[in-house]
Amino acid sequence: MTAVPTLPQLPTVDGRSTGGGSRRAWTVTALLVVFMMVNFADKSVLGLAADEIRDDLHLSATRFGLANGAFFLLFSVAAIAVGLAADRVSPKLLLLVMALLWSVAQVPAALGGGLGVLVASRVLLGAAEGPAFPVAQQATLAWFPDHRRNLPGALITLGVTLGVIVSAPGLSWVIQHHGWRAALWVLAGAGLVWAVVWKAFGADAGSRGATTPARSEADTRGAVPYRRIFASRTWIGVTSAYFSSYWAVALMLVWLPSYLRNALGYSAGEAGTLVVAPWTIGAVALLAQAGITGHLLRRGVPSRRARGWVGGTLLGLGALCCLALPLVDGAGAKTALVAVGFGLGGSYATVAATTVAELAPPSRAGGALGGMNAVVTTAGLAAPAVVGALVDTRGTAGYQTAMVLSGLLLALGAAASFLLVDPVRDTARMHD
Repeated sequence: MTAVPTLPQLPTVDGRSTGGGSRRAWTVTALLVVFMMVNFADKSVLGLAADEIRDDLHLSATRFGLANGAFFLLFSVAAIAVGLAADRVSPKLLLLVMALLWSVAQVPAALGGGLGVLVASRVLLGAAEGPAFPVAQQATLAWFPDHRRNLPGALITLGVTLGVIVSAPGLSWVIQHHGWRAALWVLAGAGLVWAVVWKAFGADAGSRGATTPARSEADTRGAVPYRRIFASRTWIGVTSAYFSSYWAVALMLVWLPSYLRNALGYSAGEAGTLVVAPWTIGAVALLAQAGITGHLLRRGVPSRRARGWVGGTLLGLGALCCLALPLVDGAGAKTALVAVGFGLGGSYATVAATTVAELAPPSRAGGALGGMNAVVTTAGLAAPAVVGALVDTRGTAGYQTAMVLSGLLLALGAAASFLLVDPVRDTARMHD
């Protein structure tokens, strides 16, 4: 068997490579970091306003969890549908349409209405945001060769954490002083501003007079069926690991502010500040992972270790922190464990995206990433409802049970990353 390269040769503009170091490549990367910041500010706003929304709309914890889960009702379907389209349609256009739809989706709930309007608004918003991460990753990684993809991939994922870190204090202030609906208007405006800037400065890899990129060996030998990618041990392993990580992310987005206020006794203002702690730790972990993985790959270490084992280590450490939560007393100790556990446990996205980009041929990258995202984000549909049910049945003790459950899932994800992920092996098998 011969390993088949999965990366296209990068196009050129006026004889210069577009990948890895061009000003345009990094401009696009920076814009897409901001894109993901807006995306996750949209996701986090209901969690920041959880108590206010529950009081305003008279919702139990279970019904509030279900309302948040509605965001993911069409999220996965849209992720895979647009991911497949991204192999054929300009990612620049797709990203522009998504940002505009985000802003439109915020308007109904911002204007008023009850639970039905809120749910409908979140369903539409989820459908528009579902494809955001895989398309943003694809649009960014297309500008860079494989050995230089870890930093730009990490920066796109860093946009997720920065979105919460930057927006949480400001949105919390808006919610406390002007109401939770005012925060939706702020987010709608942010989406519109980004769309205008992207229209002016965004670009697809190989645009602006680029020559047609040379076809890779993978493309000239015929397209690999999606079923072979989805059946590979690497795709299954990285998707399982990322699912456990996304469960932790969904819990942070929806229930962490309430946990800090209702279970640990912090004020609304303190919770709005402390909620950024796991995201800050996650940002550091993302950059550290990118640096370590890039260093290992440059030294010839196979991606099974450089990506699978490094990512598995992050999940394993996160699992240990979450599982240790019942063993400590005091709000400070519990806050520290939650911050570290969820910060590390929620930091697998870059490993997942770059691994699938390495595994899939260029003509299948969008669909492979979209399919992974579709499976992974079902955690966002389930986690808020499960935690809400635990809180309704067990009171504040339900929050801790939810944290321990997350630890168990992260442990399983770590095992999948260590045992199943090997892109070099599975790339060769797909073309055998």
